[in-house]
Amino acid sequence: MAPTVLITGASQGSGKATALRFAREGYDVVLAARQAERLETVAKSVEALGRKALAIPTDVSDPDQVQILVGRALDTYVQIDVLVNNAGICLSGPIEQTSLNDWQRIMAINFFGYVHTIAALLPHFLAQGAGTIVNVGSFGGKMPLPHMSAYCASKYAVVGLTETMRLELAPRGIQVAIVHPGVVNSSFMERAIFVGKDESHIEARRRQMRQTLQSSWVSQPEEIADAIWRAVRERRSEITVGPAVLATEAYRLFPDLVKVFFSWTQ
Repeated sequence: MAPTVLITGASQGSGKATALRFAREGYDVVLAARQAERLETVAKSVEALGRKALAIPTDVSDPDQVQILVGRALDTYVQIDVLVNNAGICLSGPIEQTSLNDWQRIMAINFFGYVHTIAALLPHFLAQGAGTIVNVGSFGGKMPLPHMSAYCASKYAVVGLTETMRLELAPRGIQVAIVHPGVVNSSFMERAIFVGKDESHIEARRRQMRQTLQSSWVSQPEEIADAIWRAVRERRSEITVGPAVLATEAYRLFPDLVKVFFSWTQ
C-alpha cells in the first residue's frame, strides 16, 4: 500500500507544488483547500503522475469541515502517513489600522487551521504509533516584520505549537517539523489582505508587495515543496528556505541592527 499525505492549501502555489512532489515520490495525496475547481485540477495532475488523489474542498478555519476532511481521507485510504499544514493568508498594514476582525481572521486560518487538522488527525497517528506533521511557518515567525504584526503573531504561534508538540510527540513515534519560507513567488497576492488609513495608502502597500514578489531573491513554490519533502525524508525538525535564512540569521545574531534597518525602510 502506498503512503499517503494530506496537504492543506493544496490548490495552488506551494501546496500544489508539494502535492506534485509527494506524488513523484510515490505518495497518494489528499488535497484540501477552499477552491474546488482548482483542487480538481491539481488532483488530475497527481493522477497523471500515476498516483491516487482525493480532492476535498475545505475551509480549515471551520473545525467541522476539517473533521469531515479527515474522516473522508481515512475512509478512502485507511492510513494517513504525513500531514502538511500549508493553508495560510497574509495581512499587511499598520497595527492601528488592523481591526479585531482582521486579527481573528488571520489567526483562524494561519493558527487554528493548523490546530484543527492536528486535533482531527492526531488520534489516528497515536493509534498507529507513527506519523509526520509538517507545519509551514514563515521567516515572519522567526523575526519581526514591519506592518505585519498580525501575520507575525500567527506564525510565531505556529512555531510555539510546533516546538511544544515535537517535545510531547517524539517519544510516541510522531515526527513534528516546521518549514520556514521567505517571500514566495506564487499566487500570494490573491490571499493577501492590506489595511491602511485610506485607499491610496492600501494601494501603495499592494504596489510594494508586487515589487517584492518580482525580486531576484524570492523563492519558488518548488523550493518550498523540496524543503517539505526533505523534512519528511531526512526527519529534519526545521528548515528555513533559500535567502530567508540570511535574514533570520542576521536577526538572531544582530537583532538591534536589523531593527534599525527596518526603521529606515518604513
